[in-house]
Amino acid sequence: MLLVDTVVENNNNKNQHIDPRMNNIGMEVEETVRELRQYFKTGKTKSVAWRKNQLQALLNLVHENEDAISKALYQDLGKHPVEAYRDEIGGVEKSAQSSLNSVEKWMAPKKSSMPLLFFPAKGELLPEPLGVVLIFSSWNFPIVLALDPIIGAISAGNVVLIKPSEQAPACSSFLANTLPRYLDSNAVKVVEGGGDVCEKLLLHKFDKIFFTGSPRVASIVMTSAARNLTPVTLELGGKCPAIFDHLSNPSDFKMAVKRIVGAKWGICSGQACIGIDYVLVEEKYSSELIELLKKFVRRFYGDNMVESKVLSRIVNKQHFQRLCNLLKDPLVAASIVHGGSVDEANLFIEPTILLDPPLDAEIMTEEIFGPFLPVITVNKIQESIEFINSKPKPLAIYAFTKDETFKRKIVSETSSGSVIFNDTLVQFLCDTLPFGGVGQSGIGRYHGKFSFDTFSHEKAVMHRYLCLEIEPRYPPWNKFKLEFIRLAYRFNYFGLALHMLGLRKQN
Repeated sequence: MLLVDTVVENNNNKNQHIDPRMNNIGMEVEETVRELRQYFKTGKTKSVAWRKNQLQALLNLVHENEDAISKALYQDLGKHPVEAYRDEIGGVEKSAQSSLNSVEKWMAPKKSSMPLLFFPAKGELLPEPLGVVLIFSSWNFPIVLALDPIIGAISAGNVVLIKPSEQAPACSSFLANTLPRYLDSNAVKVVEGGGDVCEKLLLHKFDKIFFTGSPRVASIVMTSAARNLTPVTLELGGKCPAIFDHLSNPSDFKMAVKRIVGAKWGICSGQACIGIDYVLVEEKYSSELIELLKKFVRRFYGDNMVESKVLSRIVNKQHFQRLCNLLKDPLVAASIVHGGSVDEANLFIEPTILLDPPLDAEIMTEEIFGPFLPVITVNKIQESIEFINSKPKPLAIYAFTKDETFKRKIVSETSSGSVIFNDTLVQFLCDTLPFGGVGQSGIGRYHGKFSFDTFSHEKAVMHRYLCLEIEPRYPPWNKFKLEFIRLAYRFNYFGLALHMLGLRKQN
C-alpha cells in the first residue's frame, strides 16, 4: 500500500475505532524526536571533528557491508550486483568521500563586502545547521536515496531521523540494524513502518523535511509541514522526455539510441524518477529509431529476461498490476511494436516499445515508472518543445542533437529540473551541478555542496564599531538630513562625502 493510500485509509477509519498500537507508535515517535532535539542542543554535532567522524563512519559502513547491501537490493528489487554498485553503493561512496574532503571548507565563515557608508564594518556569512531533520527515502533506490541525504544533513551538523520505505523491506531492515552500529546513535535514528508511522511523524515539528517520492504523497508531506512552517525539499519526478533529433552520422545515431536503452531499462527497469518516460522523434526517422532500440534491447537483456538476471524486477504485485493495467486499453495495446509480455510469478515485465499510443491514455498522462517506452512522432522536431510545455515540468529533459540553435531553444523555451544534451542520467552523479526538480517535479536541490546548503542556514553576521557615527539617521529631522539620506541611497561613500561637502559650501 502506498503511503498516501495508507494515510487516507487511516484518516477515514479514525472515527470507527482507536487502535492501541497507534498510541504506542505515537509515543515512540514523540520520544525519538525529543531525544534528537535534546542531543542537538548539546552542540556536539556542530564540530568539524564530529562531522568528519560520521562521514568516515559512513564510508566504513559501505566498504564493510557491500555484499550485504547488494543482497538486500537483490531481495527487494532483483538488482544485479553491478547495477547495485553503479547506482547505489558507488554513489554513496563518492558522495561521502567528497563531503569528507570538503566539509571543513564548506562550514567556514565567508567574508562579505560591506558598503562604504557603513565604514568601519565587516560582514560574514556563517553556515549553521537547521536542527532536527526528517528524511523520507524511496523504494526504487532504497540505499542511495536514504544515505545521500544523510550525508548532506550530517555534513551540515544536523541530527537526523530517517524513515526508509517499507516497500523495500530488506533494505529498510539493513539500514535500521546497521546505521546504529556505525553512526552516532544519539544523532542519527531510523524508524521503520508504513503509513501509520508516517502519519505520526508528520504530526511533529521538524526543522527540515526531505522527501523523495511521488507528487501525490509530497502534497501530504507539504501540507503537514506547513502547519509548523517547516521548510521542505521534495525530490519527485514526472514524465521526463527524450528529444531525438536526426543525427546524420550513423555512429552518433547508434550511440544516442544505446544511451536511451540504457537509461530506460538499465536503471531499475524504468522505475526511476530520472528515467526516460517517452521519446519524441520526427515521423520519418521513427522506424529507424525503433529497429535500433530493439537491437540494443536484445543485446543488453537477452531473449529470456528471467534467466539473464540483468533486468530488475517490478518492486511488488501492486506496482506490477498498475503497470499491466496501463496496457489494458485496446488502443494502447495496439500501439505495441516490441515486447509486452509479463511474468507475474517473478514480477518481470519485458522491455516494451509503443509507437504513438493515444495521448489521452493514462500511459501518456501519468508517470509510467516502469519498462514501457512510448515513441511519439512529430512532423518537425521543433514541435517537441510545444509538446513538452503542454505537460507538467519534468525533472529532466534529455535531448540528442548537434544543432546549437535548437539546443538554445530547448534551454530557453522549456522549464525542467535539468537539461542534458547527448547523454542520460549522468546528471545524478555530477556533484558540481545541483540535482532537483521544479514545479510538480520537485522543490529544492541537493548533491555535493548543494546538499550542505540544503541542510544549512547561512546566517548573516555584521560587525560595526563604536567610533564613526552617521548622525543624519537620528532626529530631529531637517532638510539637510533628508538630503544626506537621499544621497546615501544613491551614491557610494566617497561620492556622498563630495556631495555633502558641496552642499555645505553652498550654505
